[in-house]
Amino acid sequence: MKLQRLSKSILTSGVVGLMLATAAVANTVPLKVSPNAPADKPDIFANGEVDIAVVRQLNTGDVYQEWIAGVEEEAERLGAKLTIYNADGDNAKQALQLQQAVSTQPDAILIGWGFGDSLKAGLDAAKAAGIPVVTSNASVEASDVVTNVNQSDKLMMRGIVDKFAMDFGDKPVEGEVIYVYVAGYLPLDLRNEVWMEFQEENPGIKQVAQIGVVNANTAAQTADQAKAALSANPNVIAIIAPYDEFTKGATLAIQELGLEDKVKAYGMDISTADIAVMTAENSPWVATATTDMRNFGRVSLRVAAGEVADSYEGNDLLIPPLVITREELIEAGVQNVEELPKKFPGLQTPGLAEAPWMKK
Repeated sequence: MKLQRLSKSILTSGVVGLMLATAAVANTVPLKVSPNAPADKPDIFANGEVDIAVVRQLNTGDVYQEWIAGVEEEAERLGAKLTIYNADGDNAKQALQLQQAVSTQPDAILIGWGFGDSLKAGLDAAKAAGIPVVTSNASVEASDVVTNVNQSDKLMMRGIVDKFAMDFGDKPVEGEVIYVYVAGYLPLDLRNEVWMEFQEENPGIKQVAQIGVVNANTAAQTADQAKAALSANPNVIAIIAPYDEFTKGATLAIQELGLEDKVKAYGMDISTADIAVMTAENSPWVATATTDMRNFGRVSLRVAAGEVADSYEGNDLLIPPLVITREELIEAGVQNVEELPKKFPGLQTPGLAEAPWMKK
């Protein structure tokens, strides 16, 4: 897929952070607004009577703070009250919190990140209680009671590898690269499928090392691994690092070894901290594929509210990404994520999953 302009929306026909584990997709049906959706704002929203529980597995860091900020903004706009549970990355804690949320009988539950296995008991309880569930970046199978809202991970990955290929100009796409990947996380697994395809399409690319770790110190430990891999492979021309914590670690390693003029980093996601890294003088982080996490939060809450008002058909929604380059950020003078929507309006999807009553 050729990118006519790298910041143009990469649209699907039919999702920074990570979706966790492997999710089945056999039961997914693209979500769309129902022709029978209410035209006027339902009384329960107009009267502020809707309660939505938000159960987050991950909540520390720019990506997750932007997501919850979007959730809160859309809840206020639509007239929904929130009860927010933060699991601090603890799967057992999130599982317990989900069951606690079910016991309070909210009108809907929004899950941010999480493992399908650990959430199963709570999801079963929500189903038994007739409570609709919406997930964002969680490995939960879509069903008649669960609606998934995700980034289009394959398109995000295709965007950055296409940018990598375009940077060769008219020359053959070839050279040694380091790849950052940890199996078992659904978005990374989906992105990896595209990476495998890209290597088949470009046999001149030689992956000389695979590194990666996902924990509380992802960036720092990825940097340590990248430095070792770069030292062992002096002919590397790029690090493909499709998660912003990976990319920050890769960038740090390149800088600490003084290889900015030789090795470039291609990443994913965006935050204020990421923008600072990308736009820093001589930064090797040259491109990122991303959605706007605040917009992601708004869309996720919108879908949860829409489920309360029986506004949709289907159970699976993908948010289209953009590819944004370092040069574009510098040219636009963007310094934080709050400025991004003004300079890159394609990151905003105000009409996505918007039922008629929501416009009022």
